[in-house]
Amino acid sequence: MKPDRASVAEACPTRSLLDRIGDRWSVLVLMELALRARRFSELRRAIPDISQRMLTQTLRSLENDGLISRTVFATVPLRVDYELTELGRSLMVPLGGLIAWADANHARVRAARRQPETTTPGAPSAMRPMTAAEG
Repeated sequence: MKPDRASVAEACPTRSLLDRIGDRWSVLVLMELALRARRFSELRRAIPDISQRMLTQTLRSLENDGLISRTVFATVPLRVDYELTELGRSLMVPLGGLIAWADANHARVRAARRQPETTTPGAPSAMRPMTAAEG
């Protein structure tokens, strides 16, 4: 019997947190909120390829995890701001290192992706020695 997601998350809390920041949208939303508090429409413009539904789900998940807060202002029309919590700001420290690494290495990763596949589909990857230029 295969364990369900909830039981795996309880057994390995690190995995559930890595799942959250490893999804397609969370890091982008967190990066935008690290700059300043944003309204939903501002986030939508800042991340143009995210759908309204996915942005809503991502914001709810990040709020449930305590990484962002949602503040509703009783104005007409209603105004809702999202911002990082203290916990969310603390995540930006290690995440900043990952973002810096991605900025520094994106060209190398793209070049590697353009290399032809060197293994037979379904076979384990062949080990190839790393050259000094790659290290």
